[in-house]
Amino acid sequence: MNNSDINQERPIVVGIGEALWDLLPGGKKIGGAPANFAYHVSQFGLDGRVVSAVGHDSLGLELLHCFREKGLGSHISMVDYPTGTVDVQLDSCGVPTYDIRQNVAWDNMPFTDQIKALAGQTRAVCFGSLAQRNAVSRNAIRRFLEAMPDGDGVLKVFDINLRQNFYTPEIIERSMECCNILKINDEELAIVGAMHGHADADPEDLCRRLFDRYALKALVLTCGAKGSYSFTRDDVRFVSSPAVDVADTVGAGDSFTATFIASLLKGHTVAEAHRMAVAVSAYVCTRHGAMPVLPAELITAVG
Repeated sequence: MNNSDINQERPIVVGIGEALWDLLPGGKKIGGAPANFAYHVSQFGLDGRVVSAVGHDSLGLELLHCFREKGLGSHISMVDYPTGTVDVQLDSCGVPTYDIRQNVAWDNMPFTDQIKALAGQTRAVCFGSLAQRNAVSRNAIRRFLEAMPDGDGVLKVFDINLRQNFYTPEIIERSMECCNILKINDEELAIVGAMHGHADADPEDLCRRLFDRYALKALVLTCGAKGSYSFTRDDVRFVSSPAVDVADTVGAGDSFTATFIASLLKGHTVAEAHRMAVAVSAYVCTRHGAMPVLPAELITAVG
């Protein structure tokens, strides 16, 4: 299959991996990077879908209901494991730490014929490292990537999202080989640099090494409140993070990734997509939870 077989007007964009409940101090909210990503992509008029798994339990049914309420397309398998939950604690700056329950539904996401068919129609996908901690979901993600069409306009985004100890050098290496866009933060970059024997490398130099080693279309390095960088073959840009009143930073990175990819799919340059992603993620930081409704001016800017 090639790009001519894909809906160009409203491309399908998939977040694949963990779907769960974040148990925050103020109550539970839909969580998981893939769902956050797909939700924000859908706010820009793209066909955002979530691929994951939930359990045969009340939390799973409630999660499916919430996806429907938000108008979010989902391909969610129901499996004989409990729906995932994460205990989230926020520090005084609203920065979260996570205690992620293991051996849950999204660890056991099957690769079905329906999901294979979806992969064949997908223009962009975002995946991370967390959902690959178990072999079942790791295999499903890799098969999804393999079933996607080829072509310059197809985006495979590895938003590395290292969590606790739920990753290995092998998972990171294989994922980088499968992607053509890499999003990584400064702490993760240091870990990846050490894995490659470049523990003391300058961050920009290390990003260039990764860019060349994995033949990427773009690399985004986020550095929290300090700002972020975008790298292409011929250019590197830095955008500072605007000062905002932070409610919490839950999901801000996912909104960044979603805006970046939506902008690219709508024809913007990497530099333009980077600037718009910074603006959206800053706004999300001012709201509680990972899925606030974006103001019209931010949506209009992406087009």
